[in-house]
Formats: sequence, C-alpha cells, structure tokens
Amino acid sequence: MTVRTILTWPDGGLSAMCTPVEAITDEIRILAADMLETMYAAPGRGLAAPQIGVLQRLFVMDATWKEGTATPVICINPEVISRGSEETTNAEGCLSIPGVTANVTRPTEVRMVWTDLSGRVHEEDLTGFSALCAQHELDHLDGIVTLDRVDAEQRAEILAAYEAA
Repeated sequence: MTVRTILTWPDGGLSAMCTPVEAITDEIRILAADMLETMYAAPGRGLAAPQIGVLQRLFVMDATWKEGTATPVICINPEVISRGSEETTNAEGCLSIPGVTANVTRPTEVRMVWTDLSGRVHEEDLTGFSALCAQHELDHLDGIVTLDRVDAEQRAEILAAYEAA
C-alpha cells in the first residue's frame, strides 16, 4: 500500500464530475487500499478518489477509527437513494482544504447503495456521523467541496483563513 498525495483546493480535479467504476479490477483494489492508507495517515475519516487525482466514483471512509474501532468501508459507485427529513449543521473539515472548517447543513440520515470490492451490492441506512461523512465524500465524486455548500459570507471567511494559513 502507498500513501498518495492529497490534492488541495483550488486544484481543478476537485471540481470535476467522476465517472463510474466499470469493473472491479486489481487496479481498483490497489487504489482502494492506497486510499485507506492515505486516509488513515492524513489522518481523516473519509477520502474520495478525486482527492488523489483519480476521477472515478469511489470513496473510502471509517467513521469510528478515531474512537478506537476501525470499521473501514469501501464504496464503489455509491448513490444516495433517500434522505431523512431531519438536518443538522456541523463544522466539516476536508483533507483537501486543510486547516479550515465550514458549517455545513446535511440530513442526519441517508439510505445509500454501493458496491464493495467483492462485487457485493450494499443498501444501508446510514445515520449520524456515518451519514454526514458519506454525503461529504459523495459530494467529492460530483465535483463539490465544502466551500460550495456555504453562503457567500462564510465562503469569504473560510477563503481568508485558508489563504492566510
């Protein structure tokens, strides 16, 4: 496994729409392993393929490892198929916009479908931090960063802090 370089904003690859993974190949397995290694080393809780320059619909996440229990999830061609009505606003960090957070409002529950490395399709309800993390990573696959989820005033504040760092 290799720790890869994480692209930082305003790299153009972070704004690109990703293409579906066509087949689960050895290349995809190596990519997923490298992404987990990179995420843990960063240290983050999620990482999407475009953050390391690969414009494919794949992300990894582990919502619990910082509390002591590693539960890595590899999501190939993920899709949210429904969202709960309850929302929360949280300070979100992003490995591609280091050193700053943005107050982002998202549903606290989502139903998501994805394929794992063995080709098995999962359809699960995600709640709490897992739901928020998955939505953040899915945004990356659609070329959306946290800066795109805030109003103009907060964006200006975030950019000022980011550029000063």
